[in-house]
Amino acid sequence: MKVTAEAHPIQGLIKYHGLRDPTRRTPFHDSISICAAAMKTTTTVEIGSGLVEDEINVNGTRLEGRPKDRVLSVLNELRRVSHAGDKLRIVSENSIKQGKGLGFSASGFAALGVAAAKALGVSLDYVSLSEIVRLGAGSATRSLAGGYALWYADKYGHSYAEQIAPPDALDLAMVIVPIASDVKTDEAHQEVLGSPLFDLRLKRIGDIVETMKRAIYLRDVSSVARLAEEDTLNLHATTMTGKYHMILWEPETLKVIKEVVAMRAEQISAWYSIDTGPSVFINTYTRSLDEVSSRIREAGFANIVTSKVGDKPKIVENHLF
Repeated sequence: MKVTAEAHPIQGLIKYHGLRDPTRRTPFHDSISICAAAMKTTTTVEIGSGLVEDEINVNGTRLEGRPKDRVLSVLNELRRVSHAGDKLRIVSENSIKQGKGLGFSASGFAALGVAAAKALGVSLDYVSLSEIVRLGAGSATRSLAGGYALWYADKYGHSYAEQIAPPDALDLAMVIVPIASDVKTDEAHQEVLGSPLFDLRLKRIGDIVETMKRAIYLRDVSSVARLAEEDTLNLHATTMTGKYHMILWEPETLKVIKEVVAMRAEQISAWYSIDTGPSVFINTYTRSLDEVSSRIREAGFANIVTSKVGDKPKIVENHLF
């Protein structure tokens, strides 16, 4: 049986940082995200007759070592609950290959979980599948939820995400600027634990999440975007003050930030948002999308993506092999 799923990567609005349990990939606090409709991961899964081990190919590269182990953490849990021992052939492709901090680990594991569960004949409730895909990447729970998603760090003993508003609930659009980097996200999550600012972030984050939720429920785009920008600065300040003073931004990141600030000084609605990497999401109103994207191109960034908010994963018929 061959199954293909598509999922959208995420932008953290209120970002998560640091893992309370790195093995189970459970976070310290709740967080909120949106999916980017214009980007996607496509993953095809097939039960492979005669395979002695799972074959996993991502963006043209066969996985081995730690990257493969992360995939196996999801596959083995699905096999455990399905009582199946089938080995799988998996091919996965991201719509954008360059750029760090674009949320593709989230969409990759969400698409994997949806496709592999169907291929193995696993019937799972939503929370159970969300907790399984989280084993590969924490934010996969948010990509699985789609739209505006709230990821619970611990809700009655479970850590999963649910959609709190549909993709079209707000008139929000984004300009995405992919920027390359060799940084490993897991290293950043470890680094933040040594920051003297981390405890302060944990004390404030509950109120920040609630403020973001209210802004979403009120359909207040400017407040949502402003809060995401403020949380960007909080998150990166915490990362920069860890043991090794890890700086995730590149010179291009600062160039985009300065252009966004300049646009706001000219009364153009634009706010930046940066996850654990150098790539930049610029949140704006749909009506301002063309103006913001033109300014970013004029600043020297030709390889940008414009997007609305995306929904949860779906099964498709166009297989990768």
